Amino acid sequence: MAGIHITDIEAAINHWRSKNPSPDGVTLPPELRALAEVYGLMVYHRQDLVDEWSWPLAAALAWQDWYATTPDTPCIAICSTSQGDESCKGCGRSFEEVQLWTEMSPAEKRAVWRRITLDGTSWRFNRYAERAAEDRHWAKVAAQAQVPLDLTP
Repeated sequence: MAGIHITDIEAAINHWRSKNPSPDGVTLPPELRALAEVYGLMVYHRQDLVDEWSWPLAAALAWQDWYATTPDTPCIAICSTSQGDESCKGCGRSFEEVQLWTEMSPAEKRAVWRRITLDGTSWRFNRYAERAAEDRHWAKVAAQAQVPLDLTP
């Protein structure tokens, strides 16, 4: 079973701090309170990981909201596992991780993201980092330009 790293909890807290700031600088909105409770318990118990299925529903939903804002896959469309490499030079994932990506849970995906980010040797983090950022920018522009279709008869 995969665990969610404390740095992801911190990122989710920061996401909610900007998305739904405290109205008076003291009171915490419900999402922040739920995430802060999990974070506080992790710090108290000196844990780096929390089981993705063991925390309160409100905290899990708040984390999922943050998770939805992150890129789904580290792929930069330069896959060397198809050429026989054990680990992709483009994104850093193993052949198995590339193959099973769509079946992985969010926590499993974040564990892979953490590992490849800490490693930092894949082309995603050096040679093609600018290209990946530009692709994300244009994908966002294209998504914002789409107009919802009215499919009512």
